[in-house]
Amino acid sequence: MENRNYSTAFRIMHWAMAICLLLILITIFLRLTWMEKNHVAAIIKEFLAGTDQQLSDEQLIVLAKKIRKPMWDWHVNLGYVMVGLYSIRFALPFFGQMRLRKPFQKGLSLQTKIQYWAYLIFYLCLAVSLITGLMIDQGPKDLKHTMEEIHELSIYYLLAFIVIHLGGVLTAEFTNDKGIISRVISGGKKDQQQ
Repeated sequence: MENRNYSTAFRIMHWAMAICLLLILITIFLRLTWMEKNHVAAIIKEFLAGTDQQLSDEQLIVLAKKIRKPMWDWHVNLGYVMVGLYSIRFALPFFGQMRLRKPFQKGLSLQTKIQYWAYLIFYLCLAVSLITGLMIDQGPKDLKHTMEEIHELSIYYLLAFIVIHLGGVLTAEFTNDKGIISRVISGGKKDQQQ
């Protein structure tokens, strides 16, 4: 396996997309756990039980949604940032940066083909996530529910990709591509285009 050096454009895009996706995952995690509407509503209900105030279950859910809305706005805004990063990622090859890897090229090793296919599938799934996210936020209301159902499946491919990606990087680091982690951080000896 070749030891690649990574260009500045590659490293900026890699880490910007990684951080953005991590922050998006955090908002999903919060929405499914501590900031889940029924959980927040139960906390409010428990607090109000010690006072002379009461809210209906419906009012509690509305209040819980209002409490978590600023956090969820981060998810939406990060989604728009991701749309921008994704667009830049696929514009860069036209400027001689970050060429697109083709898994169907002849002469590639099986390991390289699997790696290239994994990235191709990731980018296709990410496109679906971004398009459905945009449709939820900007599209026709009659499609919102269908788009939400598709969009919610995003967490599964994203978590799977992260596990596969980190597993592949660690395997490479400790076997045939020593230094890959430091090269993706520092670029390696030369700032070559990749």
